[in-house]
Amino acid sequence: MQFDEFREIIKNRASVDDEWYSEIEKYWKEMTELFSADISKTIEFLNVCTADEFSWLSEVIEDIAKKTHSKEFIVALRKTADRFPDETQQYNIADFIDSAECIVDDMQ
Repeated sequence: MQFDEFREIIKNRASVDDEWYSEIEKYWKEMTELFSADISKTIEFLNVCTADEFSWLSEVIEDIAKKTHSKEFIVALRKTADRFPDETQQYNIADFIDSAECIVDDMQ
């Protein structure tokens, strides 16, 4: 499957207790590197990801934006947020997207 590596890293992050901060930081760094490496593949993933995967990915949206400077990424995030309004509201994902958009705009 095309997105196995993406799904595996998200699954690994989801399995870590939120109180184990050093392990969480490790996964955030790995997620940022993986999802920043090929932004077009990341955008493709956003088109097919589940609501749960989107929620976990939201933890590193700003970091991905810093590394990629991609407006297309922001557009894809907004489309994905529209697909998952409950999760977007529950986890304040729109705020992360707004912040990521500011980061991208400041870098251009």
